Amino acid sequence: MKAILACVLSSETKQEFRESLEELKELLRAVGGKSLGYVYQKRQAPDPRYYIGAGKAQELKEVVQGTGADCVVFDAFLSPSQVSNLEDLLGVSVLDRADLVLEIFSRRVRSKTAKLQVELAKLTHQLPRLYGKGKELSRLGGGVGTRGPGEQELEIKRRAIKKRIQQIKEELEEIKRQRRQQRKKREREYGDIKVVKVALVGYTNVGKSSLMQVLTGRETFVEDMLFATLDTKTSAKFLFPDIKILVTDTVGFIRKLPPELIESFKATLEEVQEADILLHVIDISDPKWLEKVKVVQEILKELNADEKPTIYVFNKADKLVEKEEDIKLLTEPAFLKGRSVVVSSKYRWGIRELLNAIREKVEELMEAKI
Repeated sequence: MKAILACVLSSETKQEFRESLEELKELLRAVGGKSLGYVYQKRQAPDPRYYIGAGKAQELKEVVQGTGADCVVFDAFLSPSQVSNLEDLLGVSVLDRADLVLEIFSRRVRSKTAKLQVELAKLTHQLPRLYGKGKELSRLGGGVGTRGPGEQELEIKRRAIKKRIQQIKEELEEIKRQRRQQRKKREREYGDIKVVKVALVGYTNVGKSSLMQVLTGRETFVEDMLFATLDTKTSAKFLFPDIKILVTDTVGFIRKLPPELIESFKATLEEVQEADILLHVIDISDPKWLEKVKVVQEILKELNADEKPTIYVFNKADKLVEKEEDIKLLTEPAFLKGRSVVVSSKYRWGIRELLNAIREKVEELMEAKI
């Protein structure tokens, strides 16, 4: 896939624009695509027909033809009519940010639950784009008030998609019910042992999976790429003799997360809503870490989980200092309210302090329940 990237610069700063564009390049790379360049336009509001203005759309067509690109990727969520109009004008496939994210998810999920959630998100995203396509496919016969074969074919497809969406929703509700039963069963099995649920959250590629591996000893897939792991994993660890910690790793977040994913991943993100404590993992070596913290906080707010007890875990300290004792020289955590710990999951630096921080939070929870 050889693509031209397209964006509109409106209210965001140039720095925010560049960061979003760089992330779009990484998303494209994650699906095996290559960026040949980008076209952008400054405007207050997107054009309803082409998202970019008609003149800029014509310029984009010339760039596509000149570079031999076979695709244009927009750093936005396009409406079905905008996609249709752009493809008619440009003569190549047009994707938006949601298309890339959904494609990455569909390639990497492994569990049955995650596969269902991704399928639901893709179908929810695809359904509106089918409307209006029937007339394009049907130029044959038909009088006033009649529908041609193209429209009939799409109507059948729309019905099939709606039926499948309903089936998936019912299956996910059943999975939610089973998980609630499993949680209750675990609580019964533990008896007098107190169980505390801890969820790892954070921007994608901050090292949540490697930290999960250090905390629980559970082998997880670790790779330096966006959305390296997508399936929710839960492992148990005895932090104290009478307290068991259930640690859950969740899918990483990104800015401009497709709304279809937020909705369809409610079953997975339910683990965040059920958690007693959140470990908000941050890449301390990333100069843009504060902006990404804000993105995660906004998504947690959408999940009604933004008020939960949180420990900020600044990971990847080994990229900034050479020795564990130099961690104390890193002052970035001072910008955030609440408890924060600096660690390196790669070299296990700061893990003892993190466990102590978790213990303190657990004790606070226990005291609050007395």
